[in-house]
Amino acid sequence: MTAELNADKIRRAVPGDVTSCAKVIHDWAKQTDWMSEELPVEELANLIGDAFDSREIWVAGDPVDCYMSVDPEQQKIGALYCSRTGQGIGKRFVEIAKEGREFLWLTTHRPNTAAQRFYRREGFEVTAEEPPVPPDTVPVYRMEWRA
Repeated sequence: MTAELNADKIRRAVPGDVTSCAKVIHDWAKQTDWMSEELPVEELANLIGDAFDSREIWVAGDPVDCYMSVDPEQQKIGALYCSRTGQGIGKRFVEIAKEGREFLWLTTHRPNTAAQRFYRREGFEVTAEEPPVPPDTVPVYRMEWRA
């Protein structure tokens, strides 16, 4: 399989992907003008690594440039970041998260109107506005999906 075909293949993450997942988040935050400074890649990797065994983590890209984390106990999409937008990877991630579930929720930063439009297209609705959870400083919307 060529590297180009591998770029869109979605697979379960392995522990060796943790730093790449952290870099995807870090790079997104650096490129987002309304986002406060993100934690260093090493700290993000530690947080992802600490939660790795209790999450369903999916990645795409070769090298990894898209990442989704689902907390099955909370039925929450805890992270969905993709360096390549408009290629259907986020939609495929959300479809994977919905499989076998009747309910999911997530939070999205209030200024992130593009993400809100995307989640609405995927059937999520804003159900609440919540204050930021440190170290984050940007308020968020809670969005929910029901089958």
